[in-house]
Amino acid sequence: MKKLSIYFTFGIILLMFVPSQMSAATISDPITDKSTEKLTHEEMQAMVVRLNEIKDMDKSSLTREERKELRKEVRTMKKDIRDSGGGGLYISSGAIIVILLLIIIL
Repeated sequence: MKKLSIYFTFGIILLMFVPSQMSAATISDPITDKSTEKLTHEEMQAMVVRLNEIKDMDKSSLTREERKELRKEVRTMKKDIRDSGGGGLYISSGAIIVILLLIIIL
């Protein structure tokens, strides 16, 4: 029984070091995405103006390909504006419950 406990603890100690060795072998590539660049205020305003122009445009006279290109343009501009906006503050529902409970208690 004594040998079994020694083998068991030795096995657990060995398993503790396996994940660190596995993660050290991976090589991470640097991110080369152009969307990480921040947009200036003027570029964002120009995009908003263009989005409003597209919104006010009469799309019934456009061909199918032109409408498709407009949709792609709108999606990319909205994504760029959203990505450069800085994100926001996200609070989980559990955190909201804890905050409300603390406010009620205090």
